Amino acid sequence: MQWLVDGINAIITVLYNFTQTIGFPSYALAIIILTILLKIVLYPLSVKQMKSAKNMQAIQPKVQEIQKKYKNNKEKMNKALVELYQQYDVNPAAGCLPILIQMPILIGLFQALRDYSFEPVEHAAFLWISNLQQPDPFYILPVLVGVATFVQSKITMAGSSTGANNSTNMMLLYFMPLFIGYISIKFPAGLCLYWVVFNVLSALQQYLINKKPLAVEKGEVGGK
Repeated sequence: MQWLVDGINAIITVLYNFTQTIGFPSYALAIIILTILLKIVLYPLSVKQMKSAKNMQAIQPKVQEIQKKYKNNKEKMNKALVELYQQYDVNPAAGCLPILIQMPILIGLFQALRDYSFEPVEHAAFLWISNLQQPDPFYILPVLVGVATFVQSKITMAGSSTGANNSTNMMLLYFMPLFIGYISIKFPAGLCLYWVVFNVLSALQQYLINKKPLAVEKGEVGGK
């Protein structure tokens, strides 16, 4: 894991040097650029995941119909669900992959902010924060972390189905932003800045995808 921490620190240093070159030396700007670059790299994967999630919402009535029809036969139920997912190009596990990929980045950035010194320290300031390597003394960024997480989750769940699954979604919609916002109180402000920017970009991306017609509505099903 140390190689990842060293790599992230090296990238931040390169991006900071870039901000110096353009006349705006700022580690905050370097972290924002890092976030945008990571979002670009993950773009194909996240688009596929978001489209899959949207199609999953559209086929929920069919899923519930299969679950009701084969409630006493798990084997037939699972087979029918797999065929349905293949027909509508849905991968129920697709939503986990971007999160799994991002977790090492979050951990590496957290360690880099704690282990390395940003010099000169005045360039590690961000608006009301004197040093991005320290927690936000006014808790503004942790609040924004919670708000950004809520907005991103809300847009992702837009149009989701009703029922037990929806009840679980509602719990996650309100609990997770509060939990993440709370634990980020102790995080370096730079990590909170990364999280806010990343979630804002994700929310914008999901909003644009939500405005497009569903693949099942356009007949683009099963590669047809």
